[in-house]
Amino acid sequence: MNMNLYGKNFLTLKDFSQEEITYFLDLAAELKEKKKKGILVDEFKGKNVALIFEKTSTRTRCSFEVAAHDLGMGTTYLEPASSQIGKKESIADTARVLGRMFDGIEYRGYGQSIVEELAKYAGVPVWNGLTNEFHPTQMLADMLTIREKLGKLKGIKLVYMGDARYNMGNSWMIACSKMGMDFVACAPKKYFPNDELVAECKEFAKASGATITLCEDVKEATKDADVIYTDVWVSMGEPDEVWAERIHDLLPYQVNKAVMDNAKDSAIFMHCLPAFHDLGTDIGKKIAEKFNINEMEVTDEVFESEQSVVFDEAENRMHTIKAVMYATLKK
Repeated sequence: MNMNLYGKNFLTLKDFSQEEITYFLDLAAELKEKKKKGILVDEFKGKNVALIFEKTSTRTRCSFEVAAHDLGMGTTYLEPASSQIGKKESIADTARVLGRMFDGIEYRGYGQSIVEELAKYAGVPVWNGLTNEFHPTQMLADMLTIREKLGKLKGIKLVYMGDARYNMGNSWMIACSKMGMDFVACAPKKYFPNDELVAECKEFAKASGATITLCEDVKEATKDADVIYTDVWVSMGEPDEVWAERIHDLLPYQVNKAVMDNAKDSAIFMHCLPAFHDLGTDIGKKIAEKFNINEMEVTDEVFESEQSVVFDEAENRMHTIKAVMYATLKK
């Protein structure tokens, strides 16, 4: 399938049709196969991309850098300390400067309005590596993983457990509504996605055959699920003071063996990482000392189980990001 996405920004999956999303996934699968076979696709030699990281990341940075290198491109990494974006130089001015020097710009940071403004002024493709509201590159990696493990997307029941108000809950609701998947947000009511986005996704769902469900009951929500998905309870940039409230509110929504047993026998567990499933992190140790809890959003038993595909997802970040850059830079 050929599709012309040259020059298009990648800011949220709301901007793409089911056919275009499928094209990204098909292209990613093709590029993944070529990489496994050692077939070079370095046809973008001479091009360079800027990677703006106002929020640090392991997977996103490595994915963009390796993918760009595989495609023959150079990268320049701009962390908060090495960039004047929004501080001494406006976002619009930064975009116009970088757009003269680079062939594409990745942004990972805070408000969606920032990446939208970068895209407005850059004159080159801008790719959303994560904002507070949306995380579209993660969605492509996750959907590729689901397709690899379960053989399809349409009709798959995905249950997102925990805080569904921010980028992951929002993005999954959009992705499911676009691709004909059944989305369930399983959380206390105050952690549901906002009404405006729910209404927008229900319109997408009418065309794809998807369903959107918001449910507070864990057993009801996870019954016969194909995918159980969760994320950390406190997002990057939020104050430490919210941990007590989140643990109190969300501990009943922890992904554990009982949850997985309530899903289909073939169900898989997914997490965008990093995950607090043990005491292997400094934050995990501090939380354990303060709240007497050794596991948070997912138990170690589930995280390390055969149903867990979290590291397949992590690898697929690189293949799908490569597909996004390839598709939007290929004339």
